[in-house]
Amino acid sequence: MGVPEMFARFPTLETSRLLLRQILPGDAEALFATFSDATVMELYGDPAHQSVEDSRDLIRRQEEWYTRREGVRWGVTLKGERAIIGSCGFFLFDEDFRRAEIGYELARAYWRQGIMREAAQAIISYGFGEARLHRIEAVVNGGNEPSKALLRSLGFAHEGTLRQRYYFADRYWDEQYFGLLRDEWRA
Repeated sequence: MGVPEMFARFPTLETSRLLLRQILPGDAEALFATFSDATVMELYGDPAHQSVEDSRDLIRRQEEWYTRREGVRWGVTLKGERAIIGSCGFFLFDEDFRRAEIGYELARAYWRQGIMREAAQAIISYGFGEARLHRIEAVVNGGNEPSKALLRSLGFAHEGTLRQRYYFADRYWDEQYFGLLRDEWRA
């Protein structure tokens, strides 16, 4: 397989508790529930969605990224349920160097239950396995301690900090860079 095959047909992934599937236009309301939460979005580093239309726009952009082979974003659902409770995926693909960046967010009601760890394990295994990536990177808001802890628990190494790299919510934030290599991954 490899990166090209990932974009030929959207991959669906399963874990013991989760189904990771393509996000569809009908998921806008569920996505809005997460992306309109100011606490979630502060950790994510983007403004909260103000309307369901903002979430529809995000779904359209994600569909365009997938069509252009720039990103793949899975909707995270509990098995047996339809509603998306978060999402995770890869973007900024570099096929020549076999690397991509990982990103994720989860509705606050599902925090601290191991759900994003389970979802991230599934997509990382897919990335290093079927997609044949060599390196997966993550960029985290310096204040997002839960995300940094998740990455470390998955085996990512902190590779550096860019101080006051971006401006959001009336202040400058550090960005912390993490990386994981295929031979470091312990599925």
